[in-house]
Amino acid sequence: MEPTRNARGRRPFDSLAWIFAAGMGLAAFGFAVEPAQDQIQPTLTTPSFATSDSNDRMIAVTGIDVTGTSVLYVIDTIERRLSVYQADGGGKSTAGVQWVGARNIDLDFAVDGWNDKSEVTFKELRKQLDARGVLPDSAR
Repeated sequence: MEPTRNARGRRPFDSLAWIFAAGMGLAAFGFAVEPAQDQIQPTLTTPSFATSDSNDRMIAVTGIDVTGTSVLYVIDTIERRLSVYQADGGGKSTAGVQWVGARNIDLDFAVDGWNDKSEVTFKELRKQLDARGVLPDSAR
């Protein structure tokens, strides 16, 4: 049986596989490239490097977490989903890719604030701007 294909004639997995492979390639490139000496901040205790790429559906962001492990964040902008992966280097017994987790982020964008450490909350700011008569029509 032939796998289902999207409007572009591709199987749904083809695009995700390409994004994942590109993200891992960018992470590997990040390990190979040393920053210029004038770009190094002396207060950093761990190296940091991040790259990103996107197409009309996916955003892939790579980086290095505080433990030195490569991390790949993949965001599906149409289905509003987030998936996170870690890549560990080393020998055959320790190298690999691990799926850390995934989340439907659709409702995350409907929240005015959560774990927000801002000095002024969204609702307080809206009230202040409305009192001054400068609240944009789109925010009413």
